[in-house]
Amino acid sequence: MKVTIKDIAKAANISYSAVSRALNGHKGVSEETRQKVKDLAVKMDYSPNALARSLVQKQTGTIGLILPDITNPFYPELVRGVEERASSAGYNTFFCNTNYDLKKEESYIHNLLEKRVDGIILAPITSQANYFEKRNRIPVPFVYLGNAPESTKFNYVITDNIRGGYLAARTLIERNYRKIGFISGVQNGSITDGRYTGFIEAMKRYNLEINENYIKQKSWRLISGYECILEMIDSGNCPEAVMAGNDLIAIGILQGAKERKFRVPEDLAIIGFDDIPNASWPEINLSTIKQPKIQMGMASVEILLDIFQSDDSGSTQKRVRRLIMDPELILRGSC
Repeated sequence: MKVTIKDIAKAANISYSAVSRALNGHKGVSEETRQKVKDLAVKMDYSPNALARSLVQKQTGTIGLILPDITNPFYPELVRGVEERASSAGYNTFFCNTNYDLKKEESYIHNLLEKRVDGIILAPITSQANYFEKRNRIPVPFVYLGNAPESTKFNYVITDNIRGGYLAARTLIERNYRKIGFISGVQNGSITDGRYTGFIEAMKRYNLEINENYIKQKSWRLISGYECILEMIDSGNCPEAVMAGNDLIAIGILQGAKERKFRVPEDLAIIGFDDIPNASWPEINLSTIKQPKIQMGMASVEILLDIFQSDDSGSTQKRVRRLIMDPELILRGSC
């Protein structure tokens, strides 16, 4: 039979409310009693009832994490950072994958709230994610991860995408490429906008022509880069170098270029964004802009923990925590 708090109380000859206070670290019991209760709990193989404890403490010890594409090698490292920090603080994590479906994203938010998670971390599909900010009040601490609406009232952890885009374009320019293209996902999110903005700033800074025929946007997946570069090559209007919105797109560009017998970087230089593990493989050898993925994931949990422990917890978030991390240029053989 499962040991209960009442069983421990009987063995210790104290009230079960005192046992509860001792086990949960609350005031109202002496250190001697607290230690006695803990020793008995171990001896009697007591394990707390998670549901009952969550009802009493109004906490479930869980965090929700919503991602757009778990098949993208960028996201598992974010997950690792979130899970490691959450676990070290005693929290479990629910993972949700939207597959770039806005309806799924909104549905998952509702589902996580119904499960009474203590906080939510969202890697949104688009910077228009404020659609639910306007329609739904988020009653738990909430953090955007990797992307965030410019006017959001919520917390976020992102990379400086403008600086990253500038670094990528400047790297190509400093290597004497002048006809430079940009291939990315649909430009309705701050990830694309920031990286594209940085790209444009660099081009203007060095007085280079921005050729609209070299600007393509489809999806964030590998197939997007592959199809876009084939379209450019087959039309006879291909740039000398391309900046990709992420590494998957860059790898697609690399595949398409090699299929058309283009040498990389001699005939076409490529630089990506993210520094996913595949980028360093010898057969890919992709220059890229590195995001501190694990650190970003951990930082998003740190923000939640800070809110849990502050007066902001359980109310609309009074102080917005904003963290913008620096990108890093990683040079390899593709440019």
